[in-house]
Amino acid sequence: MKQCYIGIDVGLTSAKAAAFDGEGRELRTFSAANPREAVDSSRQEISMTALWEVVASVLRPLAEWLTANGYRPAGIGATGHGNGLYLVDERLEPVRPAIASTDTRADRIVRQVSPAAVAQLHALTGSVPWAGQPGPLLAWLAENEPESLARARWALSCKDWITLRLTGRPGGDVSDASGEGLLTLSTRDYEPRLFDALGVDRGVMGLLPPLAESDAVVGEVTAEAAASTGLSAGLPVVAGCMDCIASPMGAGALEQGDVTVIVGTWAINSVVVPVDQAPPAVTLNAFLPDPRLMLAQEVAPTSAASIEWFSSLMSTLSADAVTPRQLMAAAASVPAGADGVLFLPFVHGAPDHAGASGTFLGLRDNHGYAEMARAVAEGITQYHRVQLEKLCRSGARTSDAPWTLAGGGARNPVWAQIFADVIGHPVRRQTGTELGARGVASLAARGAGHDVGGWLTSHDDALVVEPGTQRAAYRRQAERFDAVLAAMESVWTPRSA
Repeated sequence: MKQCYIGIDVGLTSAKAAAFDGEGRELRTFSAANPREAVDSSRQEISMTALWEVVASVLRPLAEWLTANGYRPAGIGATGHGNGLYLVDERLEPVRPAIASTDTRADRIVRQVSPAAVAQLHALTGSVPWAGQPGPLLAWLAENEPESLARARWALSCKDWITLRLTGRPGGDVSDASGEGLLTLSTRDYEPRLFDALGVDRGVMGLLPPLAESDAVVGEVTAEAAASTGLSAGLPVVAGCMDCIASPMGAGALEQGDVTVIVGTWAINSVVVPVDQAPPAVTLNAFLPDPRLMLAQEVAPTSAASIEWFSSLMSTLSADAVTPRQLMAAAASVPAGADGVLFLPFVHGAPDHAGASGTFLGLRDNHGYAEMARAVAEGITQYHRVQLEKLCRSGARTSDAPWTLAGGGARNPVWAQIFADVIGHPVRRQTGTELGARGVASLAARGAGHDVGGWLTSHDDALVVEPGTQRAAYRRQAERFDAVLAAMESVWTPRSA
């Protein structure tokens, strides 16, 4: 039978299981929606049991398809949304629902950290504290749910929970932990001063799991997991990494200076930098599997999450569901600038803007959902620009070559042109659909001893989009966007939870 490698990608919206052959070509993918619940305006939680059942439900048909088509998996790994918090007890069962990375309940705790402590933490960990990280969430639980912490044995990430269910072993990886602001970059070990700054006892560090390299084999699929998923017991499982790392890997952006812009539920804007320099002044820095390199990233839940929100909103007003694809088709019918309608894409907040919320400006009685859809797409893109400009100012060297554009913005040619026009730099559309799964499957292949040189993504010049005739219009829109963003800082009310 032919060998293949499986990548599991568990985002905030859906779970996907994809198989790739020895050259990194996608064979088959199955996906299903995830059970995220908005408890209230600041709290988003996930049933851990239901999430595992969703993952098992996409692995079963994939395993059947692979057997029917003569493929034998030789390794598997999981990636998932970074940050958030998944607590399990001594029996490795959930303590409470997981907290999603879009949750903002810990805003108040983060705001209490002094500027000096924030600067110190960034110098040590490469990250600044923000509400959706596990550290602030553990501090919030210490104040508000001490009984949950008392019952907990391990504090895991999303992909750690899936890896635990596959192997029966708790653990984490250095890439995910670094992207969560938990590690000292120089030592690749947990940083106790983070918990001092958050005002929580260092004893909580006992909940943090043992760490492995992302491509290290950390266990095998158990008989119980095999029965649930259709996988073979004994299949090697690697530690994996967070999706903010797996997706740029899957897109092939692995050389120093490579820039990747991913339009997923989260906006992920990355540049590859060396580990032996001071961490660039960005929201987070996270280790790549190559020990010489890391990704400097500006990330926020401000990208396709807003399209999904607006699609859901429009669906409640229609007899039929309004899909994101239909919204983008409507947006394409409106000229650049959305006839003056401006959207700030903070329906799930943002690490850099305490209390930020989704905001439309410029609406008039002649505007309809097409103008609003265009404004949503442009607002998402303008905030990617803000983040990319911060990356460029951070001290990180960025390539002059076309930047990789992946996710929804790459698959839609109209939106890809908006990106090139707004950011003022050529972009190369990466139209592969399952970049996160591909990235973590390459780690599974490496862990199995397979040469992944053939997995490098070819750069097709036909997919390069140059800034076009609307560049000047979007430059003017950018000035207005930035002015409105600055003005709203005094209006938005930070969460008090």
